[in-house]
Amino acid sequence: MSRPNGHKAAEVAAAIRKNNGMLAAAARELGVSRQTVYNYIEKYVTVREARDEARDSLLDMTEGKLFAAIQGGNVTAIMFALKTIGKERGYVERQQHELSGTIQNTVTVNWDDTNTD
Repeated sequence: MSRPNGHKAAEVAAAIRKNNGMLAAAARELGVSRQTVYNYIEKYVTVREARDEARDSLLDMTEGKLFAAIQGGNVTAIMFALKTIGKERGYVERQQHELSGTIQNTVTVNWDDTNTD
């Protein structure tokens, strides 16, 4: 079924896949605006799925590169992984703020509102 601008949803989905999820590149290939591609994504499940699959593939490839960099001893990659996926093990970056030349520590307050009147 043709659409007003002459493209079928399957054609838009194919352009998204061909361009590895880069929507601007898919739009250029189709000769339409990025907004038109976004409209197809909003309207057609098949186009949205093509976009999601392309993003998942990109993420898979990127994670593979990160793991390879970690295995190769890249300190920046190691630190990035620890700060992001190692948070639950305590690898977080803490910041201290200085006011008037003195270091101010962070104060944690536990609020218990179970006994309010």
